[in-house]
Amino acid sequence: MGVVARGLGIVGLAVLAAGVGPGPAFAHHILGKPAYSYTEDGSTPPSAEIDALIGKYSLTMMSFPAFPKPGKEGRISLYARRLDNGKPFDGIVKFTVRDDSWFAPPPEPLGAQRLDGGVFRQGFIVSKAGAYFVTATFESDGEPYIVDFPLQVGQTWPVVPVMVAGGIVLLVLGGVSAAKRRRR
Repeated sequence: MGVVARGLGIVGLAVLAAGVGPGPAFAHHILGKPAYSYTEDGSTPPSAEIDALIGKYSLTMMSFPAFPKPGKEGRISLYARRLDNGKPFDGIVKFTVRDDSWFAPPPEPLGAQRLDGGVFRQGFIVSKAGAYFVTATFESDGEPYIVDFPLQVGQTWPVVPVMVAGGIVLLVLGGVSAAKRRRR
């Protein structure tokens, strides 16, 4: 190596060391959980992630892509590991989706998935923009486990917050008006 290093110089030695060293390191896992979802669509960060400790399990759910659009395919990833030994749940997880509104129709089934490389992956397509809940259910040791995951599909007009803010303003104005009448 001494003879080769004299002929290459410092820059050449760095290039040689980079080519001889270990292969590329792909950092797609952070603390045992994938940070991104790699598919033919490319890599995107999750739009939302929840972590929960329920019963004997530590659960993590994520949705991809970052901003799901109506009529386009999205994915939910669920990680379920036992708290006592860290082993993943090895059964069937059922996924449903429901609209997040007061008069919503009953939940629609998305599918049932088996463990695939330490994760349960469920695809979804939602036809209209809005707020939804994806529910994952499974049973372990005779106990049911249910996790609700909020999912925003597309952009929606914030009708409810605007109506609530308008109602509060009207109540405050009405209260001020009534207080002034009493003083007169």
